[in-house]
Amino acid sequence: MVPAGKARDYGLDRSMVMAYGHDDRVCSYTSFEAMMDMENPKKTCVTLLVDKEEIGSVGATGMHSKFFENTVAEVMNLAGDYNELKVRRALNNSKMLSSDVSAAFDPNFPSVMEKKNSAYFGKGLVFNKYTGARGKSGSNDANAEYVAEIRNIMDKHNVSWQTSELGKVDQGGGGTIAYILAEYNMEVIDCGVALHNMHAPWEVASKADIYEAMRGYYAFLVEA
Repeated sequence: MVPAGKARDYGLDRSMVMAYGHDDRVCSYTSFEAMMDMENPKKTCVTLLVDKEEIGSVGATGMHSKFFENTVAEVMNLAGDYNELKVRRALNNSKMLSSDVSAAFDPNFPSVMEKKNSAYFGKGLVFNKYTGARGKSGSNDANAEYVAEIRNIMDKHNVSWQTSELGKVDQGGGGTIAYILAEYNMEVIDCGVALHNMHAPWEVASKADIYEAMRGYYAFLVEA
């Protein structure tokens, strides 16, 4: 059972959106919109929407399936340039933004957050160098060179962005699909929209952050 109400404006200035399922519809929507704005890309661009992340990315529609790998192989085969090594090289040379929500600092529960390492509403797209629990356990942890490349892309396109952790060590934490794609040796970093009330029936996101997320994803598709 899920809330039946529609998404609605939130806040005295209507600067936020309150809705069920921001995690991860808000990142899926902004990723899709960025892809639809692309015209004549120089490289193959992909927006991959997968299911069941909250239960381990299992099943035929989860990221642990072979769907994406098989699709890349099919495309290369249709282009007349397929062999197993080339598929592996294509995946290895890919760059990815793992588009998933982050946790915004909540003044009602400050004890579980690090104020200087948290995301804030209205400050833009959030990058999580690593996620995981108990520190970095089970995370991807993007390398410094890739982080620098992403920062330069965002700055070049005047995208508002911020960095964050997912709460204090041993009190916060979370996971995404980033580590699964990193197994192909591709460059991956987590990024998305910061939320209040993550996983609650009604989640809250900043309209400004949603807009900057779309702009950031578009900049990545153009430049990466």
